[in-house]
Amino acid sequence: MTQDQTIIFALFGSVFALLLWGRFRYDLVAFSALMVGVLLGVVEGKNAFAGFGHPATLVVALVLVVSAGLVRSGAVFLITRTLVDSSRNLGGHIALMGGIGGVLSAFMNNVAALALLMPVDIQTARKAGRAPGLSLMPLSFATILGGMVTLIGTPPNIIIAAIREEQLGKPFKMFDFAPVGGVAALAGLAFVALIGWRLIPAHGDSATAGDDMSDYIAELTVPADNKLIGKRFSEIEEDSEKADVALIGLIRDGKRRYGRARNSELKGGDTLVLEASPAALDEFRAALSLAFSDEKREEQLNAAGDGVDVIEVVVTENSRLTGRTAQSIGLVWRQRTVLMGISRQGKAIRDHVRKTEVRAGDILLLLVPKDHGQDVTEWLDCLPLAERGLAVTQDSKVWLAIGMFAAAVAAASFGLVYLPVALGCVVVAYVLAKIVPLSELYTHIEWPVVVLLGSMIPLGAALQDAGGTELIAGALIGLTEGLPAWAILTVLMVVTMTLSDVLNNTATTIVAAPVGIQMAQSLCVSPDPFLMAVAIAASAAFLTPIGHKNNTLILGPGGYQFGDYWRIGLPLEVIIVAVSIPAILIFWPL
Repeated sequence: MTQDQTIIFALFGSVFALLLWGRFRYDLVAFSALMVGVLLGVVEGKNAFAGFGHPATLVVALVLVVSAGLVRSGAVFLITRTLVDSSRNLGGHIALMGGIGGVLSAFMNNVAALALLMPVDIQTARKAGRAPGLSLMPLSFATILGGMVTLIGTPPNIIIAAIREEQLGKPFKMFDFAPVGGVAALAGLAFVALIGWRLIPAHGDSATAGDDMSDYIAELTVPADNKLIGKRFSEIEEDSEKADVALIGLIRDGKRRYGRARNSELKGGDTLVLEASPAALDEFRAALSLAFSDEKREEQLNAAGDGVDVIEVVVTENSRLTGRTAQSIGLVWRQRTVLMGISRQGKAIRDHVRKTEVRAGDILLLLVPKDHGQDVTEWLDCLPLAERGLAVTQDSKVWLAIGMFAAAVAAASFGLVYLPVALGCVVVAYVLAKIVPLSELYTHIEWPVVVLLGSMIPLGAALQDAGGTELIAGALIGLTEGLPAWAILTVLMVVTMTLSDVLNNTATTIVAAPVGIQMAQSLCVSPDPFLMAVAIAASAAFLTPIGHKNNTLILGPGGYQFGDYWRIGLPLEVIIVAVSIPAILIFWPL
């Protein structure tokens, strides 16, 4: 192994190890590796930033803006409000929502598709009197499956098409993924709707099926002139029981008094630590004239407008709160918003709420200025957990938005316009038609993903230039020596799928796709079936909540635990491999 190969393998090993550790965000890890690669001479300085202008990077960014335009025009909710019915049985509901999610994620970013449908699914579960956890995981898996069908459905497909263009001279077209991806998606959706949802374990402490999503640990302060002053903590238990609120402890002078709080006399400024649903919490606060969080925060909040709203949001991987506390980002003084409670995987957080480090998938209970819930949610880059009144354009623009997007897809599919150009024209048209406000144009782009792609693409090219992909391909061929072609394809799929379950699927694809091409060339067969195998496998991340962003998003709202995913995800991945290999051999023969 040459010195360059040693360095580049060490870099990729470090990237994968850091991504698996999860201590640092993936874009920082990838960009740092790129800079180290340049300094060590394995990536040419003049090519260091070529990835940021790469077609795959541009398409991912443009698809996100187009997705936002379809949402703002009201096109998506036109579909869901027409078709979703809370009286439908669970299996039928999962099949319908899965079908809608699959179709939407085929033509827009699959994370965006889940973000749109998750509030609808939760609201339907509440109306039907069942736990949202029974249907959220099937919905997440359906949106992942739907992304396999088209070029723009998921970043791995976009990357693979771009790599094919670079190495073989011609990219995959819009619907080239449909024969294999469609078979895999249909088989996966059928399993999820008929059998898979029955494998989801029921947790007694998971999200409830009533009007409120879950219980929170929250804090209410005793004002200086409150009637409770002088009473013992235990004397308010009757009021708490009436409001269905659990008294946990007391915070005084910054110190928690859980065990000895019962006999403490209440003083002005004391903070009561409670476990309650949003409605019960508000009822208890009003009954005893308690303050939200503390008096200064409540005064600041009430002075901001005509009242307050209580909202629930789920924290995304890219939220400015992820890995930080409400205090550290200045939630109160920046957005006049108070963090009232945190629920994590269906369990309430018992630490000091405002000083608790927030994680992706957490559900937050926020007190916001009246009618500012959407602004705060977007500033935090979180997702609301109820159907929200989005700032949509006039109804007349619904079909205009759909028509322009459909025209671009058709033009790209028939080879009339290069896909990035077609999507760029749609973005310009959306801005000119005021479907997407110019002021919000760049807020819809997921910049960490752009940085990840822009950094990993030059590293992937360096791996190939150094002969690294040839070494990996040779090792895999050696392991599968003497096996038939379908078995070799299966090994490639399983290896890629395993990596995608624990790593970012974008990073996995950038390495696996060139390896697949190298394997095909070594076997003197067509590389297309190997690329299709990588495309399906890279998207099929169903075993863990960290394998795909959609799985992370549902972790808190569904009340899931880390080990819940493989129960439905493992048989689903086996089915995906079982149906994809024959489909690949039929539609993309060796």
